[in-house]
Amino acid sequence: MTTMPEPLQQRLEALEIKAAYADDLLEELNLTIYKQQQQIDRLLHLVKDLQQRMPETGAVAPGARDELPPHY
Repeated sequence: MTTMPEPLQQRLEALEIKAAYADDLLEELNLTIYKQQQQIDRLLHLVKDLQQRMPETGAVAPGARDELPPHY
């Protein structure tokens, strides 16, 4: 078996190190995306629940903002 010249061996090792870091980063990013998708799914579920609790007509009881001030 022949050995590689030293500069070529160093370049190969540097590429292997970069590939290992890239694999680790890819794993972290995939986990982050997975967690974010879970959070999005939970939020969508909450929005659906809130929409079902609201009156169908969309009419909301008048609040303090809708009332005219006493001097009118």
